[in-house]
Amino acid sequence: MSAVLLQQYREEIRTELDRVVSFWLTYSHDTKYGGFFTCIDKKGQVYDDLKYVWLQGRQYWDKSVIYERNTKVICVDICFDSIGGEFLRQFARVPSDSPTWKCAFCLTKDGKPVKIQRSIFSECFYIMAMDELSRVTGDKDMQAEAEQMMDHIIHWVRVDPSELGRTKLPGDEPMNSMAVPMMLLSLVQQLTEERDQDLVEKYRETGHWCVQKILQHIQRGGMAILENVSLEGAELNGCQGRLQNPGHALEAGWFLLQFCGTHGDESLQLAAISKFIEPQFQRGWDKEHGGFFYFLDVDGHCPTQLEWSMKLWWPHCEALIALLMAYNNTKKPTLLDRFTEVYEYTFSHFSDPENGEWFGYLTQEGKVALDFKGGPFKGFFHVPRCLYMCERILDGLLGDKN
Repeated sequence: MSAVLLQQYREEIRTELDRVVSFWLTYSHDTKYGGFFTCIDKKGQVYDDLKYVWLQGRQYWDKSVIYERNTKVICVDICFDSIGGEFLRQFARVPSDSPTWKCAFCLTKDGKPVKIQRSIFSECFYIMAMDELSRVTGDKDMQAEAEQMMDHIIHWVRVDPSELGRTKLPGDEPMNSMAVPMMLLSLVQQLTEERDQDLVEKYRETGHWCVQKILQHIQRGGMAILENVSLEGAELNGCQGRLQNPGHALEAGWFLLQFCGTHGDESLQLAAISKFIEPQFQRGWDKEHGGFFYFLDVDGHCPTQLEWSMKLWWPHCEALIALLMAYNNTKKPTLLDRFTEVYEYTFSHFSDPENGEWFGYLTQEGKVALDFKGGPFKGFFHVPRCLYMCERILDGLLGDKN
């Protein structure tokens, strides 16, 4: 593929990133109470003022990354004022008599907790936000908070999950859900990037543990990535054990490639590309209508998830990052061909040229099913992260860091 086409992709991606950032800067900021609104319709109108903590954390992280890495985003006039940063710090963690450090899942617009989930994901994105904000602001207390929360999450995941509030039932078989080691690996990368060696050493073993847990999801003689396996890495019975999520496999693939970049593990790079990234295009791509299916059953049964055949924004974001990163590492032409096919589908179906940002939920045929731009699960995260990372990879491929 010619450098001219790569240059074209980079310019289109830069323009799209400007438009996406502009949409959220214009419509999302709560100037009265702080934080961000994420339930936003296709034209930017707030239709629900609940604030979802994991999306608050994601938005702070993404905007901080864009700002701190000095990307060429025209409209990155981001103000980390006290009312914004303090909203997350003041209200995300739920007051408790015991030092559980649990975060709310969602808050009222003025910060009152509404719901807590028995999972780690609100806490994970709190860590990402605090650590990245500390890099932008120089606030060491934010970095310390991120590390303290990380230590709690490691304890919940690897030692004692009881503080999460889950009732242990005799028929509920413990399992390794790929989202958990993926998320922990991402946090290890976040907390140790360009930090002192003591911090790198503190989380080194956790990082390697996460990698091994992710690799357990390679099943069926290396031919399938399953979303859930036993704690020992064995296949589980039933629908839960047969479940595949192409978007998660692709995301895990580029997480592993990032880990390889800091640890120099060639065998892991091979596994990331040949097991997690390349096969998803053959198995997860809808050959009739285009786009990635959301869920699949490894044995060909109809998945029980009602949205299984829909095309969601975030798996396509992960595919663009994974394929371009894999091509950058190997220069294998077929990976760039796949990137091109995903790119053309994604930009022609999800992007809204009239109002800005991306639609998130399409039918199997590629028509917009839900026309809001943000909700409880879609905010300012996957799209700008994808665009920013692809821009930086293309900078490297074109030999232009500017």
